[in-house]
This record gives sequence, C-alpha cells and structure tokens, in this order.
Amino acid sequence: CAAKLNEGKTKQIFELPDQPGLVLVQSKDQITAGNAARKDQMEGKAAIANKTTSCVFKLLQESGIKTAFVKQHSDTAFVAAHCEMIPIEWVCRRVATGSFLKRNPGVKEGFRFSPLKMEMFFKDDANNDPQWSEEQLLEAKFSLAGLTIGQCEVDIMNRSTVAIFEILEKAWATQNCTLVDMKIEFGVNVKTQEIVLADVIDNDSWRLWPAGDRSQQKDKQVYRDLKEVTPEAMQMVKRNFEWVSERLLLEPQASSRVVVLMGSTSDMAHCEKIRKACTSYGISCVLRVTSAHKGPDETLRIKAEYEGDGVPTVFVAVAGRSNGLGPVMSGNTAYPVINCPPLTPDWGSQDVWSSLRMPSGLGCSTIISPEAAAQFAAQIFGLTNHLVWCKLRASMLNTWVALKLADKKLQACSL
Repeated sequence: CAAKLNEGKTKQIFELPDQPGLVLVQSKDQITAGNAARKDQMEGKAAIANKTTSCVFKLLQESGIKTAFVKQHSDTAFVAAHCEMIPIEWVCRRVATGSFLKRNPGVKEGFRFSPLKMEMFFKDDANNDPQWSEEQLLEAKFSLAGLTIGQCEVDIMNRSTVAIFEILEKAWATQNCTLVDMKIEFGVNVKTQEIVLADVIDNDSWRLWPAGDRSQQKDKQVYRDLKEVTPEAMQMVKRNFEWVSERLLLEPQASSRVVVLMGSTSDMAHCEKIRKACTSYGISCVLRVTSAHKGPDETLRIKAEYEGDGVPTVFVAVAGRSNGLGPVMSGNTAYPVINCPPLTPDWGSQDVWSSLRMPSGLGCSTIISPEAAAQFAAQIFGLTNHLVWCKLRASMLNTWVALKLADKKLQACSL
C-alpha cells in the first residue's frame, strides 16, 4: 500500500514507491464551498474532476507549458511529478465578479480587465486564505525543494499565470464560453527544482459563463449559490460538471497547411527547416518543386490544386537568385504568400531585392529566416486555430522565462 503524502478537501496524494519522483493524485467524490463550511458527497465527482483536470493539463502541455502532470492513471487519479507546493493561490480575472466586488465596492459586475487582473491569496484555512501582496510573498522567503522564492520566481509565476489563463480562455472561446476568472497553484519539482504548474485545474478552479451570460454559469458557483442542498439540486450541479468535462478542449481543429514551393531541389535543406518548424506548431507542410520562370503554367496548376480543397493554406516561395516564384504566386492567389529566399553570401544583397521590390498590387511578405517564415505562417493560422495560437503563446512565455533564469544565473556568478 502506497504511503499517503497529503490530503486536501477534494483529493489525496500518494507516493509511488516503484516510481521515485512521481506521485498519484487521487480525486474524491467530495464537493465543498466556503472553506468546507458546506460539504457534500457528489457521486461520480472524482471521475469528472479527474477527466477535466487531465484534459486541461494535456492541452497546456501540448501547448508547451511546463506542468507537473505526467499521465492519467485511472478514472479518478493521475500521475504527477512530485512537487513541494508553494502555498499561494494565484487568481487571474478577466471579468469582475465574486469576492473582487466585495473587496472593491463601486466596481460593477462585468467590468472587463485588459490586461488581466492578478491577485494572490495565502493558503491558510484558519484565516480564510487572506489576500497577499507581492511584498508579503517576498518577505515570507519560502524555501521549497531547495529553491528560495525570490523576485525572479514571483515574476515567473505571475507571467505564467497570465499565459495559462490566456490559453484556457482561447480554448473555452471555441465553445462560445467565457473564462471569467481562475485560480492555480505552482510547485517546485523536487527533482529539477523547476517551478511548474501543479495541483489540479478542474471545475472548482474557475468561473465559466456560456455566451458570457452569468445566469448560465457551469462552474462550482452553482453549488455555492444553492439555498439548500437537495438531491435534485445536486443532480443539477453534477450535470454542469459533466457539461464542462465533455467540452474537452483538445478537439482537433480544421487542419492548417503550409505549401512550400521551391525553384529547385538545391534549396531542399532550406525548405526542410521550414517544414521542421511547421511541425512544431502542429501544422502540416507540403514541399513542391516548380519554377515560375521555367514552367509558369505548372506553377499555377500546383497553386490551383491547393486552393480547391478548402484547407486554410499559406504558400511559402523559396527561390534563389531572381525570385519570380513568390510574386507570380502572390499576383494569382488570394491566399497569403511568404517569400523566404535562400540568400548566398556572394550575391545575396542583390538577390533579395527581387523579393522586396515588387510590382504594385502584390502583398507578399519577405522573411529571410526559414524558422521565422514558419512562425509567421503559424501566427496567421493562430487567428482562427486556437491550438496553434496556444503553442505560440506558450513559446513566448518560455522564451521570457529562459531569459529571466539566465539573468538570475549570471547575477549569481558575478556576485
């Protein structure tokens, strides 16, 4: 029997003796409100909560967010990296409601925060989780798994919370549902000493208003608001929880496609870099060989092949020396065209002008780096495809965090 490491109101944490560094997070059928002032058994809640949290964490990990989640273990449990938890609830708000209105009289319900509103609460049941300032968190000097929580760590958690909220907000928007606010917790991975999103994100963690309408709310607020807990009322709460767990946020989107046209196979290595970068965004990439100078009829035939099947497409033209390919494509398709010329040291500074200066009426952009051309295509698809957008958003966060950590390391060396 595995040792129990911890128990909360809605879950238990067990160690996995045969898998050091990992734990089992087991959900309970209990639902609570007001710091457990009200608590009830809700049959099937553990399975619904576990399904919801597993799907949310999968979406975040697919996007590139670092989390403690490893894999779903059973209907009611998942495996996670063992973390020492930072005793703070990070709350992120898009719309003013709930406790925010009590603490800020005069603000009307429905006030929209842009940028998002961040708040912190210290996990302390005896004092009803008081709101904390950043200064209090810094002065607490928490040390967890060998990591002291200082300014750098606080900044990383702040930034991460905003990115996580924006990713989930984007996913819920595809279901015509407003993510109003949410709370998350971070832990320090005991093996890597890295700050990761930990704990759970389920229907107790957020407020969800379908079509932005509070009267249709699907989250735990429904339970908090019950005048009295009757079997019928609990069935309604359960149906709402099921509704959330069934709208899982990983639905495959309409596929996106980049078609790379190269003037000749001598540009293959350059094109492979574009393909590799596209794959990292989950975008399919097709490579074709055609020369607009030597076979314009064929170039236009290939173009028509990809215009006719309804798949959103961005064309990337890879042509050395004089780039006729991009401009000819751009003048003959309504789809976006990106020039990505493989420039050589000897003539590159002259050749690039064939991609930059074009006849009027052509809207193709020029991006020299193959990886950046793929990223730009991803940004175009991200306008309508939330899974691609989420990868771009997480990548931005990870770059920011990496710079922050590099600076912290450098400062430690130079002291």
